[in-house]
Amino acid sequence: MWVPSSILGDGSKNMDKEELKKELEKLETEMVSADFWSNKDKAQTTIKRIQELKAEIEGVGKYDSGDAVMTIFSGAGGDDAEDFSSILLNMYLKYCDKNNFQVAVLHQNENDHGGYRNITIEISGKGAYGILKNESGVHRLVRISPFNAKSLRHTSFSMVEVIPKFEKSTKLSDLDIPDTDIKVELSRSSGPGGQNVNKRETAVRVVHIPTNLSAQSDNERSQAQNKEKAMQILYGKIYKALEEERISKEKGMYISKTTQIEWGNQIRSYVMHPYKMVKDHRTGVETSNIERVLDGDIGEFLVAEKEL
Repeated sequence: MWVPSSILGDGSKNMDKEELKKELEKLETEMVSADFWSNKDKAQTTIKRIQELKAEIEGVGKYDSGDAVMTIFSGAGGDDAEDFSSILLNMYLKYCDKNNFQVAVLHQNENDHGGYRNITIEISGKGAYGILKNESGVHRLVRISPFNAKSLRHTSFSMVEVIPKFEKSTKLSDLDIPDTDIKVELSRSSGPGGQNVNKRETAVRVVHIPTNLSAQSDNERSQAQNKEKAMQILYGKIYKALEEERISKEKGMYISKTTQIEWGNQIRSYVMHPYKMVKDHRTGVETSNIERVLDGDIGEFLVAEKEL
């Protein structure tokens, strides 16, 4: 994998597509040699690496076929935005249910009326990450606010982040992240409304110091399990950052390291008033049947996103 120095600091080795192609040619030459299968373990490792190289060269992430971790953050809009995060969560839960994906909550910060300041879920199923990864971005809702006594129209924003899930023993094989670059913070696990449900400090937040990327887990029973989950999420975030920077360099684009969850950054709008429409601003796909979309029928948007 090509590794930008801005992620890991000085000393990182960059590998562009030409270097990947050279490695692929070398391995393919080995594959046609007469004694290639004399060592089956080595041969299988080589074949796996060839597949990974082809996927990277073609721009297909090798984690697309695996599970995903999704986090929904509330942005501008106060109670409305936190309620919108709940609406988005329910939309994705219904989509997962219809497509036989399993969902587990890893961390949640819920308010007093059922909305979410943020929530992280793990989505398990074949191709979950590849299918949902382009849902990442700012989502915008326009409606008559249920929290406004004058029933005024209100615009609110939430951001969706989708990263690949890394298994327990999996690390980014091309990255060497020293333990000194990881900060671990402990706290009490909390339930809805911020009430403590465990007296022990079982919640874990991990921070990658060079990038300030962080991840948290508090739904597991033990501190060790929560740390393991948080590290899986952190590796996924680092991977996502690497991929975004690689793609931006290939396309000669600039991608901001921070996205404001507000007007002008939205990838999709959900309008309930004064008319009904859901429109993806990247693909141009739109529908007036917002009820169907919020009921989890988002397939047409996902198909169009694959062409991005």
